[in-house]
Amino acid sequence: MNAEEKTTLARFLDLAGDCLRDGHARHRDDYAFEDDAQEAPKGFSSLPLAYQMDEEAALGEEAGEQSVSLAGCETLEDLAAAVRACETCGLCATRTHAVPGEGPNRPLAMVIGEGPGADEDATGRPFVGRAGQLLDKMLASVALYRDKNCFIANIVKCRPPKNRDPQPEEIAACIPFLKRQIMLLRPRVILCAGRVAAQSLLGTGQGINALRGTFASFSAGGEAGEAVPVLCTFHPSAILRNEDLKRPAWEDLKLLKARLDSITSLAPSGETGEHDRAVL
Repeated sequence: MNAEEKTTLARFLDLAGDCLRDGHARHRDDYAFEDDAQEAPKGFSSLPLAYQMDEEAALGEEAGEQSVSLAGCETLEDLAAAVRACETCGLCATRTHAVPGEGPNRPLAMVIGEGPGADEDATGRPFVGRAGQLLDKMLASVALYRDKNCFIANIVKCRPPKNRDPQPEEIAACIPFLKRQIMLLRPRVILCAGRVAAQSLLGTGQGINALRGTFASFSAGGEAGEAVPVLCTFHPSAILRNEDLKRPAWEDLKLLKARLDSITSLAPSGETGEHDRAVL
């Protein structure tokens, strides 16, 4: 029950009591109710959103709702074709191109943003506008390149109209694609760019300032379901709007570089993510 419903009920009960007592309505101070905590629907776990996708899809099918099918998506190319054909949520009606992602097949790092913008919708490629150009510079500062050792993708694969935040049902519809991408790519580290990407992947309501500066972890499940370190930082578009974010973003990149250095120093020769490029 939310606060407004509680207030309405309390006023009714108070008025009923006054009428039964002497027929005179008494003045009372404003109520200060709070919304009840949202409980997960029956059949859902308390795990982060991305861990729940298979269970949610099953429940959706039982209810007759359309859900993402990943049957046959055993390669990145298969997955990209499924993304382009997807009509699970309303974003398919306004897109020009779906944007599956691009980068090497076995990346050292994976960058996950919020969703495509106008330039990405027009080209079918992730992060190609001004924010994408800044992202490329940020990644290059820690020796990451989308044509060499870094895969770039988004939480949702189609552009939300007017670049608004993706809605929960759009995220729920699309994140199985991202989860399968992570399983196929097996990145050594994930960089979440911005609040929406961080909250959606990690299943948290914390803001980006609380999430950045330290590593979390994420497991996509499956046979290759080992936990992947996740670092969150500001979205490049936020940095373009506010230059004060440059320094904390640089501090995040230094953390990322230190983790990458530790990974590459331990990796056998030829296992540092520098593989054939897979533009999807």
